[in-house]
Amino acid sequence: MGFWKNNLCFRAIFLLLSAALSGIALSADAARLDEVKSKINQKNQDIAALEKEIREYEKKISTTAQEANTLSNAVKNLDATRQKIQRDISVTGSKIERTNLNIERLGIEIGTKETSIGTSKAIIGESMRIFQEADANSLIEILLKHETFSEFWNDLDTLENLQEDLHIHLDELRSRKEELQKSHNEASAYKKELVTLEENYKDQKRAADIARAEKNNLLKETKNKQSAYEALLEEKKRKKALFEQELASFEAELKEVLDPSRIPSARSGVLSWPTDKVTITQYFGNTPFATQNPGIYSGQGHNGIDLAAPIGTPIRAAREGRVLGTGDTDIVCRNASYGQWVFIEHDNGLSTLYAHLSFIKASSGQAVARGDIIGYSGNTGYSTGPHLHFTVFATEAVRIGELKSKVCGGGIYKIPLLTKTGGYLNPLSYLPQ
Repeated sequence: MGFWKNNLCFRAIFLLLSAALSGIALSADAARLDEVKSKINQKNQDIAALEKEIREYEKKISTTAQEANTLSNAVKNLDATRQKIQRDISVTGSKIERTNLNIERLGIEIGTKETSIGTSKAIIGESMRIFQEADANSLIEILLKHETFSEFWNDLDTLENLQEDLHIHLDELRSRKEELQKSHNEASAYKKELVTLEENYKDQKRAADIARAEKNNLLKETKNKQSAYEALLEEKKRKKALFEQELASFEAELKEVLDPSRIPSARSGVLSWPTDKVTITQYFGNTPFATQNPGIYSGQGHNGIDLAAPIGTPIRAAREGRVLGTGDTDIVCRNASYGQWVFIEHDNGLSTLYAHLSFIKASSGQAVARGDIIGYSGNTGYSTGPHLHFTVFATEAVRIGELKSKVCGGGIYKIPLLTKTGGYLNPLSYLPQ
């Protein structure tokens, strides 16, 4: 048998050995990959169990919110809220661990693919060298190197088989490179998710501290007596009524009337709901509560809608826009007005107000996208229970201004104020139906 044939056979054996060694390396990673996948499945089960508990606490919160407004129910509601937030924290912690495991899983898969790509490149390279050597020899030279025609035809068959293998490996290489790029993209997405989850984890811990402080303050102020709690509610109502009178007096002096043609057409989905779960507790305008409590709204009706939102509920921007301002009216007069609020101007002639927050995430001047978290719900300002007050304005009829308060010693509120009558719009005209 000729030298060229012996050399060709040796290189063919090299290709087989390369593939075999690659298989050994891949099998070593497979065991760790199976272990990581098993841990991910366990985390999924843990998360599902915790989310089931959260749903139970949400039912408790909703039930106590609808029951008689007593000190006992208020405390039960705060306890259920805090326990729900603790489960939220646990869920987020498990999601962080799951995301880290997914990043590790992708790292193993990426390493496996890179090893496989390296082996394919080696095989392709060696195959190319065999073909180049074959091309460097004329058919006559190749024929003369063989003792028989049978050996010559066998080598040609081997070359054809190698050529077919080369095409197969080239196709596999292209496929694995595409898979590798997808894995890299997936890993980048998980890393971004991890940053968001870690930020949410910090926010939820902060919300838990606020819920705990809310309960402690309530018990301290009422000394755990129902009569003191009722007196506290009456004082809140008194302050709210006085604030609304001052606001109504300011608005009564407005000379300009909003041009209706400048208001965006009513259409479902122009704005998104600012909470993930939607339960409306009070509607816009002269609602039953507004008409039964004319002192609180000065006969003007409710200037937005109220949404059930336990302390720590993420509050989201209803549309892309720019944060024109944030504030906290409790600094001037506690329990009288909006409490902590965020005001956003949108790109379509509408502006939105989010009030009674427990803490604010957005900052003045910040650009926000639809659905971005701008704060978390709370019980600040005039609020007899945690909820979100959501107001929609015609942008040309509102500005952030100052309003002098007679309720609390002449302090100055910084809040969104109407500049033209007709500037309050019904949110349900623009929210999804």
